[in-house]
Amino acid sequence: MNKTSRCIIAITMAFVLLAAAACGKEPVDEHAGQVLVNDGFNDVWITPVEEVKVNPLVEEDFVVEEEGKIKYTGDFYSIKLGVDVSYHQFDIDWSKVPGAGIEFAMVRVGYRGYTVGSIFPDEYYQQNLKGARENGLDVGVYFFSQAMNVQEAIEEAEFTIELIKDYDITLPVYFDWEQEAGFRVEGLSFETMNDCAVAFCETIRNAGYEPGIYFSKQQGYYAYDLGRISDYSFWVTNPGDFQDFYYAGDIWQYSMDTAYIAGIPTPTDLNMMFIEPDYTVG
Repeated sequence: MNKTSRCIIAITMAFVLLAAAACGKEPVDEHAGQVLVNDGFNDVWITPVEEVKVNPLVEEDFVVEEEGKIKYTGDFYSIKLGVDVSYHQFDIDWSKVPGAGIEFAMVRVGYRGYTVGSIFPDEYYQQNLKGARENGLDVGVYFFSQAMNVQEAIEEAEFTIELIKDYDITLPVYFDWEQEAGFRVEGLSFETMNDCAVAFCETIRNAGYEPGIYFSKQQGYYAYDLGRISDYSFWVTNPGDFQDFYYAGDIWQYSMDTAYIAGIPTPTDLNMMFIEPDYTVG
């Protein structure tokens, strides 16, 4: 939420309180215990989930530099810049990527088809994992899920574990479940989605990796039971000039398919990792 919105809300609340006082009535705050957030489309009131850490970032913590690059200027976190890649980026010359200021890579290792539902490895996952690590980048992975039940989610996790067992994975393994019109998971309940996420993450954890979940602001506010998944790493996609998701996340995906990075032949996504003092993701 920007400064203008906050000012309008404050002025409105002040008028409400003055009107109530003039009538001799005790004002009733219909949003007591709630906070106002922007869900990507509108400003909405939500009741905070107590188990989940609140995001300390504010708009003033970021500046937009030339060519639309975003810089964190706050002093609470240290940060790393990263990319997420898949076969869509084709053959990457990883030796050039660190020179663009990139310090980590999230690599898609596999996916489940959104129609029939077969699972496949990403065609470029091996060379991406090998190339990123050989050139000094931290590496995490993600699996694009279309799991319709817990059994399929476990299958996806086990498939992921088999693919990465011979690689040095230094960051979490993320569950990326997306629901759109025409996808096989269209209409699946959010309860089932949460069950799948937990099943995937617990399978990953039992194999010795740190699990995480990739999600949008809308999924975070309306679909995921954040209290239930609060023990996993959060990777939040929220394109924009600053991270205004109400809850704290480990990684912020702030641009999608718009960045040109040396060594990567097609536009890619950019990410910022927030590292608390004395804490490391991975």
